[in-house]
Amino acid sequence: MRYRLLFSFLILSLVIFSYAFKKNRNDNDWTDLLDQNLSHWENYLCYKHKATYNGSIPLNEHGDTIQPVGYNKNVNHVFSVIKEDKDLVLKVTGEYYGCVFTKESYKNFRLKLKVKWGTKKWEARAGKLMDAGVLYYSQGPCGADYWRAWMLSQEFQIMEGHFGDYWNIANSAIDIRAFLPEGTMNAAAGNQQPFLSVGTGTGNTGYCIRSADYSTPDNGWTEIELVCYEGKSLHIVNGHVVMVLSNSRFNINGVDKPLTEGKIQLQSEGSEVYYKDIRIKTIEKMPDEYLTYYK
Repeated sequence: MRYRLLFSFLILSLVIFSYAFKKNRNDNDWTDLLDQNLSHWENYLCYKHKATYNGSIPLNEHGDTIQPVGYNKNVNHVFSVIKEDKDLVLKVTGEYYGCVFTKESYKNFRLKLKVKWGTKKWEARAGKLMDAGVLYYSQGPCGADYWRAWMLSQEFQIMEGHFGDYWNIANSAIDIRAFLPEGTMNAAAGNQQPFLSVGTGTGNTGYCIRSADYSTPDNGWTEIELVCYEGKSLHIVNGHVVMVLSNSRFNINGVDKPLTEGKIQLQSEGSEVYYKDIRIKTIEKMPDEYLTYYK
């Protein structure tokens, strides 16, 4: 009896140790991307856009071309790291359009972060919803898009009431499980719908609405997660999958090419926004709990 109890105790100890080791290992798989010096990031700023911006290069009062601010010139501290309680928080004023972008490129990964709004909106967003976003699979120079601010990429939209929407940036495209749009309506995500091609060269607009709004009420911190594996991606808001995407690509001279690796950009887009708990880890397969979305 004594030996049987001792054996049971040893087995229980091994189970507890194994669980603790696995949990600790999984925690250690994550890399924190936010520190006091933004050492994992570079930045780019273009213009303090006006409400009348129409996609053309901005001109001054004399009709001369205005040059963008450029790389790593953090004018007016558009990007800064502050402390809220004991948490490090990335504050983005939104005054100039632009981004912080990771120094490293990522292919197969999970990215988590928390986000909430400030109170300030600049002229380009006056009378409009607060707006920002996480851009992934980002490649090439900044300024490739309509706003002359960001790299070619795919967007996980962050907007009041629209956390998890999709936008194509520059000439990107992707397939999304979505309802077909009708008339002037936009495509809307449906996680069990057929895949609909969205973006440059697809015949459909480069925008799709998330399946539902799961953002935290009253501007509380909302946790978003982006899962990317071999050109497939999932937009997740507070634990809810709001968009299922596949076949990430971009179109150049009428030819589609894969867009399955790149840097991560956090947008500055005319609205004050705060980010914290920014973490990433590489993955070797699509997590089991999400495989059903691709059957």
